[in-house]
Amino acid sequence: MARLSTVSYLCMPIFAALMIAVPASGSLAQGYPSRPITAIVPHAPAGGTDIVARIVADRMKSTLGQPVIIENVPAAAGTIGVSRLAQAAPDGYTIGIGDQTSFLISGLTNPVRYDVLKDFEPISLLSTSPTTLVGRTTLPPPDLKQLIAWLRANPGKATAGSFGQGSGPHIIAIAFQNMTATQFHIASYRGVAPAIQDVISGQLDLLFLEVSGMISHLRSGSVKGYMVLARERSAAVPDLPAIEEAGGPPLHVTTWRGMWTPKGTPTQVTTRLHAAVVEALGDASVQKRIAEVGQEVVPRSQQTPQALAMHHEAEMQKWLPMIKAASAER
Repeated sequence: MARLSTVSYLCMPIFAALMIAVPASGSLAQGYPSRPITAIVPHAPAGGTDIVARIVADRMKSTLGQPVIIENVPAAAGTIGVSRLAQAAPDGYTIGIGDQTSFLISGLTNPVRYDVLKDFEPISLLSTSPTTLVGRTTLPPPDLKQLIAWLRANPGKATAGSFGQGSGPHIIAIAFQNMTATQFHIASYRGVAPAIQDVISGQLDLLFLEVSGMISHLRSGSVKGYMVLARERSAAVPDLPAIEEAGGPPLHVTTWRGMWTPKGTPTQVTTRLHAAVVEALGDASVQKRIAEVGQEVVPRSQQTPQALAMHHEAEMQKWLPMIKAASAER
């Protein structure tokens, strides 16, 4: 009996510590958030992801009672920012808002120490924007069908812009060539702005870029729009036909944005964040502001963490063969 009493006495501090730790963790989650939240955006300011992140973050603060501060980390194709999120404390005070480039493509085309499908907790899909193919206004073919015929008749003479080996436009351009039996030179640019400027000035023939990045130029007529790489037309540019409608192959590429937290973030915290996102995306003014920049808020049924996880996995399976075809895998 004495021995049992001694063991019980020695274990009492351990039991006491465990009893204190459990409610402490729970109370931290219940009191969330008690200070500002940092949202890492692994892209440059004023880009499509940054704009959506700021619109949603601004609305979330009224629900959470704390500001969501955007921190842009536009380095190494987004891998630096995503890596920082993977290493952040899983307490809900560091979240990530990115797209298929930063949270998928760059992790497959660059050496990284994280797994985009395993090292993050999905919160919600936010918005989508289909990719479009635009050309210089002086390019002879008036529509996609005739453009494909022109490219076949003039192999290697046209140029299409990209942002380097393994970038989205580079991979899409290779896929387009493979599916249409065409050949053109792919020129590398340091960013979106100089590539668009060269299309406008007539120095670059073609560019694959999401609608939200081209919408003002399409509306002004400074570039020629051929189609959107989607099954249906986009509400942002309703005059542009869908790719198959225009006589092209079934190449569907849509830019999408989502929100994640580091793996291991308490369920109470991710639930709170998700509720704030859903409320933000349901706000008519938020939807209007996102539509004005050429993007669309995803339907409510696609705003669940499970929907983002499933979409992420499906996009992985879609992009892997395209990346391999472009010889861009790490």
